[in-house]
Amino acid sequence: MAKKQVKKHVSKPASEKISQGYPLSETFGAFAAGDEAVFVGIDLGTSRASIAASNGVREVVPTYVGYPKDNISEELLGAEPLFGDLALKHRLSLELVRPLEHGVIRNDGRAGQNKNLVAAQQLVRHLLQRTNCRPDQPVYGVIGAPARASISSKRVLIEAARGILDAVMIVSEPFSVAYGLGILDRALIIDIGAGTVDLCRLHGTLPEAQDQITLDQAGDFVDEKLSELIRRKYPSAQFNINMVRALKERYGFVSDNADRVMARFPVQGRPKDFDITGELRTACRSIVPGIINSIGRLIATYDPEFQEGIRSNVILAGGGSQMTGLKTLIEQGMNELGGGRVTCAEEPVFAGANGALKMAQRMPRHFWQLLVKPKVPCHS
Repeated sequence: MAKKQVKKHVSKPASEKISQGYPLSETFGAFAAGDEAVFVGIDLGTSRASIAASNGVREVVPTYVGYPKDNISEELLGAEPLFGDLALKHRLSLELVRPLEHGVIRNDGRAGQNKNLVAAQQLVRHLLQRTNCRPDQPVYGVIGAPARASISSKRVLIEAARGILDAVMIVSEPFSVAYGLGILDRALIIDIGAGTVDLCRLHGTLPEAQDQITLDQAGDFVDEKLSELIRRKYPSAQFNINMVRALKERYGFVSDNADRVMARFPVQGRPKDFDITGELRTACRSIVPGIINSIGRLIATYDPEFQEGIRSNVILAGGGSQMTGLKTLIEQGMNELGGGRVTCAEEPVFAGANGALKMAQRMPRHFWQLLVKPKVPCHS
């Protein structure tokens, strides 16, 4: 089916707004119903990628792409790349690629085609396949990026969608969370992911650079810290970063009082139980001082008349927000700032994708960055 040609809108203000996020205005309006478009919101995270589609489909997969290492693994698993949990399950037979670092697509440092960009493109296509869209349906998407992502990093995300989506827009991840929650004024969003912690203060308009902070000490930092602490205390234990990450995601906490956390690791091939309660608490707490300091910076540089409003409306989202006791610990840390109130988003893993989908459905046509290459059908 021939695709209808759509003219680009080339006004400079629109492109400037795209570089920062989605502008609030009275011009909200979805595409014409005759387009029969599928709208998607994508949170392409360092550890997990989630998608929410206008047809009701929602999926989340670990951000891994695996390629068979040799003829034997290809015979066992097939020639096509594997994604998410399936790639992790067979990782010994695969070249495993984790294409994002600190929330952006990594440059592999080699001349020619960037394997991380290729992997990210294949992952986006895989997510689109999970939405069960028809081959002839246009697909319009909003993708979240770290709050202070560079223009070049956002362009790489656009390249990841080129040929797969019909139109794309890159927005600040914490702003997409806020948009999905319908909280666009006098609030502070903290999106805690694997690659970055993104903070964004909201004041009823498009966030500017000074309204946002991105921290690189996030979930991956906790994993490395926990691995280091366990190895220091139990040098004979055998484990890898995936095992440590699974323990953090299942038992992560920051509170003073908690049940003992036992980990089973092999020692010279024999399983043994280790108490990692203190190490897990210390590792999970390691990202909190940076968050508290960043909250203080965003409050101190805000209009003094309205500082109380954002101090009393701090919202946590992202997978890292699920650590037990984090909300309370941040509130305690904010006592030095004059106090504050912290709540957690109801669906922390999908909060970004949900907001991006809502934004996509209400997006004025002229704010889209249209993709010019032919789209590969999402069912292929």
